[in-house]
Amino acid sequence: MTNRPSNGPLAGVRVIDLTSVIMGPYATHILADMGADVIKVEPPEGDSFRHYRPARHAGMSGSFLNLHRNKRGIVLDLKRPAAREALDLLIRSADVLVHNLRPRAALRLRLDYESVRKCREDIVYCGAYGFGADGPYGGKAAYDDLIQAGSGLAGLYANVHGEPQYCPTVICDKIAGQAIAYAVLGALFHRARSGGGQAIEVPMFETAIEFMLVEHYGGGAFDPPLGPIGFQRLLSRQRKPYRTADGHACILPYSDQNWRDFFDFIGRPELSQDQRFRTLPERVEHIDALYRLVEEAARTRTTGQWVEFCDRVSIPCMPVLDLNALQDDAHVRAVGLFEQAQHPSEGDYRPLRSPVRFSATPYTLRRHAPALGEHTREVLAELGLSAERIDHVVQRDDGGAAS
Repeated sequence: MTNRPSNGPLAGVRVIDLTSVIMGPYATHILADMGADVIKVEPPEGDSFRHYRPARHAGMSGSFLNLHRNKRGIVLDLKRPAAREALDLLIRSADVLVHNLRPRAALRLRLDYESVRKCREDIVYCGAYGFGADGPYGGKAAYDDLIQAGSGLAGLYANVHGEPQYCPTVICDKIAGQAIAYAVLGALFHRARSGGGQAIEVPMFETAIEFMLVEHYGGGAFDPPLGPIGFQRLLSRQRKPYRTADGHACILPYSDQNWRDFFDFIGRPELSQDQRFRTLPERVEHIDALYRLVEEAARTRTTGQWVEFCDRVSIPCMPVLDLNALQDDAHVRAVGLFEQAQHPSEGDYRPLRSPVRFSATPYTLRRHAPALGEHTREVLAELGLSAERIDHVVQRDDGGAAS
């Protein structure tokens, strides 16, 4: 299985992944699942995301196994000239380079765009930063919590609950990771049509702001503003999973017909004629009152009864599932989202297949997540380096081996 050739839509595309933790690796995870030959370059100590627990063996955390499937992994100590020369050879063989170094660090390591394109003129080069390089925040360190705070995401919680909060997932990292992936695909398409490479900048901060304002911009989009920024329905304190007779569920009547069916079901058909609730714009203006009605009604029936009724009349409804229960969900099982696999060193595990399906070029699990430096010698040999030169590249200054 680990040598299965790619038949994905990006088969034949080589991506050098100089990123770490989640943002960049999530982007290259998407590209790898589409068939690209992603070569993850790590320092001798490895990506820090390797080292979270639990794990069966050090450096192979469960999240790392999923995030880095379908990639090859090499170790290069870029502070050493021999390793840096090997990276230049690798760049010459590549179509894409993605890094998440801050601009000054990239320049110091000769990984800025001008230096990289000397090795490969038509390279698609993507710098994934915390902040746009031209702004005063350009040199700041950036982590997901920082971007949640700065982009307005954490502040939205204050509008609803009275104080800022962080969303309990690295949402800004993953949003930016998807932006990196689609930006790289756009640049590859441009190159295929015109023959030219280019530099791409994907800043987390600006990407998160644009993401947040998709629905919240509202009256703030006009000059002068026609109203405050913020989408009223989403800022209602009554918008939440509702307690049912035996659990919690999302019960979300939305269309005019949805609300008529809901009012009939709870024995309040007269509300369909209430001027406050007849059309979508009117309902949004009185959303707190509507959501209180749903909250009160939700307690009168079990989650199963709500799902049965709502599915029957096409009202959006879903039980609240704990992350630990997802693998046992009937739909998740039916579509085969979780697979069974055996990692050569980590044993049995459950990778997720790509959720995106291509009819002509389907996803395959071609490679398990690599051990630290697992493919260093293989990749360097593909570049034409002799065994002696490879030994020199992987040798550390302390006399040990980097992989």
